[in-house]
Amino acid sequence: MTRFPAVDGLRAIAALAVVIAQVGLHTHAPLAGAVSRLDVGWAIFCAISGFLLYRPHVLAWFSATEPPLTLTYLRGRALRILPALLLTVVLTVVLVPHPATTYLRWAVLTPLPFYLLLPGLGRLLTGYERPTRRSVRWRLLVLVALTVLGPVWMAAVTATGHPEAGLWLPGYLGWFAVGMGLALWQVARATGRLGPSSLDALTRVPGTLWGIAAALLLIAATPLAGPYDHSTPTPAQALLKSLLYTVVVACVLFPILTPSAKTVRVLGGRPAQIGARLSYGVVAYQFVVLGLIHGPFAVQLLVTLVASVALAAASYRLVERPVMRFGVRRKNTAVARTASSATSPSSSPAR
Repeated sequence: MTRFPAVDGLRAIAALAVVIAQVGLHTHAPLAGAVSRLDVGWAIFCAISGFLLYRPHVLAWFSATEPPLTLTYLRGRALRILPALLLTVVLTVVLVPHPATTYLRWAVLTPLPFYLLLPGLGRLLTGYERPTRRSVRWRLLVLVALTVLGPVWMAAVTATGHPEAGLWLPGYLGWFAVGMGLALWQVARATGRLGPSSLDALTRVPGTLWGIAAALLLIAATPLAGPYDHSTPTPAQALLKSLLYTVVVACVLFPILTPSAKTVRVLGGRPAQIGARLSYGVVAYQFVVLGLIHGPFAVQLLVTLVASVALAAASYRLVERPVMRFGVRRKNTAVARTASSATSPSSSPAR
C-alpha cells in the first residue's frame, strides 16, 4: 500500500495547532485572533482521515476488487481510537472539576459518526459503474458539493438559534470530503483516469499553496470570521469561518500528495513519525491537563505540551499499542484457522 510520509508531519503540526488554540481559549493569549484560529488543526485532522480512510475504497473500485470489509474496518478504528478516548473520559471525570464536555461532545458527535458512515458512503461513491474519466469527474463534483455543506450548515444552525448543532457531523463533513476528494484525484491521476492539468504545477511549489493557506488563516483571524472564544457568531461569520477553513485544509493537504524530496525530509522524518503516532493522544489528554492547571498563556502552553506528550507516550506504549497488537494477533489467528479449515483433509470433497 502506498504510504504518504509527509502526512506524518502534517498530523503532528495539526496536533500542535489544536493544543495552542485550546490553551489560548483558557488564557488571555497574545495575538488572540491568530491563536484562536489555530483550531483549524481540527479541520486538518478531518481531511487527513477522509483521505486515508476513503482511499482504499477508491483503489478497490479502480482495480475491480472487493472494498474493505466493514467489520474489519470498524474493528481497526475502534482499536485505534477507543482506548485513549476512554482513558480521557475516565481521567476527566475523576480529576477535572469541570469536565471538558465540549471536547467529549466533539469526540462523540463528529469523528465517530463519520467513521460509521464511511463504509456506506465509500460504496455509494465507488459503485454502480466503471471508473471512467467521466464517472471520476462526476464523483469529484459530488465531493466538492459536500464541501459546501459544512459552511451552509454552520450558517443555518446559527441563524435558527441552534449553534450547538454546529458540533454535529454535517458541520464537519465538508472537511472530510476535502480529503476524500483529494484521495479520488490522487488515485485517478496515478492510474491515468485523469490526465495532466494545471494543478500539477501547484504540487511542485508547495510553498505557494501553504502561503495561500496562511493568508486565508490571517483573514480568518479577523473579526470577519467571528469571535475568538465560544461566543455565538453571526450566520455570516459562521459561514465565512467554515468556508475559509475548508479552503485552508485543501491548500495544506494538496502538496503532500506528490511531495518533493525536501518536503518528505521535513515532514516525513523520524521526529514527524513519532509526533504523528502520539498526535491523537496529545489532542485527547490535553483537555485533562488544561482542567488541572492555571496560569499565564506561556506557562500553560509549556506545561500542557510537556504533560500531554508524556501522557500520550505512556498511553501509546502501555495501552494503545498493546491493544492494537492484540487485535492484530486475534485477526491473524482467525485468518490462519480459516485457511487451515479450508485446506484440511476433512474439508476436502469426497472422491
